[in-house]
Amino acid sequence: MELRSVEELMDLLHAGRGTRPTADGSGGPVDVHDHALQTAALLRRSHPADKELQVAGLVHGIGRLLRPGDATAHARPAPEWVGPLLGDRVSRLGRLHSGGRPDPRDADDALSLRQACDAGRVAGLHAGVLEDWRTVVELVAAQNSRLGAVD
Repeated sequence: MELRSVEELMDLLHAGRGTRPTADGSGGPVDVHDHALQTAALLRRSHPADKELQVAGLVHGIGRLLRPGDATAHARPAPEWVGPLLGDRVSRLGRLHSGGRPDPRDADDALSLRQACDAGRVAGLHAGVLEDWRTVVELVAAQNSRLGAVD
């Protein structure tokens, strides 16, 4: 499934509310929705100018939503599903986060994403609301759209 619009992506991220981070519904103190918000918020704090990295943090766990019950879904998160909408860099970071071979230009960002992902699992921590991220996601998608039009 390829996500074709920001609206589809936002709907999918909203669907993560109440979805546990493992295939059997156990594990992790927060649901996929809160984990995405916490991860993105941590990246916003540590990399305020890097919108693509922040969005990569927001979408890194959507594989669990697109393939419910698939224990390997997190290993194939963003690349094939969000790449056409959000661009090559967000896709590469998703691939690296799920164990892909690092490209030297992405090594530091992949480490930052991994650290934010690991830290973004705090039960009861309010990291904002998903709608606050819509503008950032739209900016990244628009930038990718302009770049795609040039190619």
